[in-house]
Amino acid sequence: MSNIVDSTSKPEVFAPGVISLPFDESAATFMPDGNTVYFCQSTIVPTVCFAKRINGQWQTPEVVSFSGRWGDWDPFLSPDGKQLFFVSNRPLDSAAADKPSRKTHIWVADSMGDNKWTEPHYINAPFNLDGINNYAPTVSRLGTLCFFSPSRDKDKKRKSYYVKWLGDHYSEPKELLLNGDGDVQDPCIAADESYVIFVSGNDLYVSFKQGVGWSAAQKLSATVNNGDANYDPTISPDGKTLYYSSNRVEGFYKRDRKAKPLNYEGLTKEMKSIFNGASNILMVPIHVPKS
Repeated sequence: MSNIVDSTSKPEVFAPGVISLPFDESAATFMPDGNTVYFCQSTIVPTVCFAKRINGQWQTPEVVSFSGRWGDWDPFLSPDGKQLFFVSNRPLDSAAADKPSRKTHIWVADSMGDNKWTEPHYINAPFNLDGINNYAPTVSRLGTLCFFSPSRDKDKKRKSYYVKWLGDHYSEPKELLLNGDGDVQDPCIAADESYVIFVSGNDLYVSFKQGVGWSAAQKLSATVNNGDANYDPTISPDGKTLYYSSNRVEGFYKRDRKAKPLNYEGLTKEMKSIFNGASNILMVPIHVPKS
């Protein structure tokens, strides 16, 4: 199977100075037309934000109506744009409305149009249990929900799972067996369920659907996996671009060793740049073979 990322393709920063700032940005997910992006902006508390593209230019982001109080992150839009899944530590018990939950759970809000959303609701299902952390939900057109749940089986392995939408409830969770005995983190399932892009260690991998199972995992090219930490892969609505978060600096910025040593003004300017070691959202073209 040929690599889905061409060896000559170089990752680019997504919307530098607008979306990608000197903070930690992650989990870019798009409305079906590609002109509205939702993502997580992290400073003290992770917060879900969105931005619109007008006349080809990304506009200043806004905080989503339901976010900005609790820790909310890993947003993911359903392929039809009607639901927004995310992870949160917001309280499950209304009697403890001022205290965050001990664990992170998957919540969902329903679209009311024009980037307005209902109040999120906790998904009361067998996979979303108090006492177990869930992260990185992604959803296919059929409603299959994949997520990362590192402590579910108590065996210290970093595993991911999937549940199927059965019309009025979710199935019991099953492990995503994509990488032999290796870790499977942050699984992003394609809208048509033909492949999953996921994280193991610092690297991104892809596994293709084969019957009722999955092909052996294939590491993406060195243009993506350069040794820096990568996470939260997502795919553009047209399936042609991979978005992911990375603390990568190499290839984007390098201190000029031949110039004069930095003074304090130069040092703070360097630290306030988007290439200061905090994560940015990167993007790279992908070419997925037709199944």
